[in-house]
Amino acid sequence: MAVRLDVQFGETPKWARYMKKTEEAFKWIIGILKGHGVPFKITGGFAARLYGSDRPLADIDIDILNEKFDEVLPEVNDYIIWGPERLLDNNWDLLLMTLQYGGQKIDICGAEGKLRNHKTGEWKNFTTDFSKSETKEVYGILVPVITREDLIEYKQVLGRDVDRQDVEALTRS
Repeated sequence: MAVRLDVQFGETPKWARYMKKTEEAFKWIIGILKGHGVPFKITGGFAARLYGSDRPLADIDIDILNEKFDEVLPEVNDYIIWGPERLLDNNWDLLLMTLQYGGQKIDICGAEGKLRNHKTGEWKNFTTDFSKSETKEVYGILVPVITREDLIEYKQVLGRDVDRQDVEALTRS
């Protein structure tokens, strides 16, 4: 049975409005990627939520092949707030483009780059394996998602507070 949020709460609660913009942004970017035949994989905090993490969502993280950025640029150009260019910070060295669609941030990440291990400080090369994923239905769309095991490993390497929260949620669910 569907619950009408406006009836139950008097007005749509803030969390429901937030998820609505997430759904709209998700459907928009997935439509573009699928329309161009761009291989992709859902990763990061959004993937963690799909596996049971309940921390607030910062953005939608999607990995694509580095050479495919140019194919989607014409359709996303008006929504770019950063990049596409190389991001080099304390955690990553990768190609990144950040979009904002309807108030929801979307990070399009290159599939090849480096991660910094928070324990050792060493940089580790990574390449997204698009053949290794779990297919999940998200907002009525079947999409490839990083496996739970790979997501846990990735988040353990990064070791930020949000990563530790996600690892805790992913290992108990």
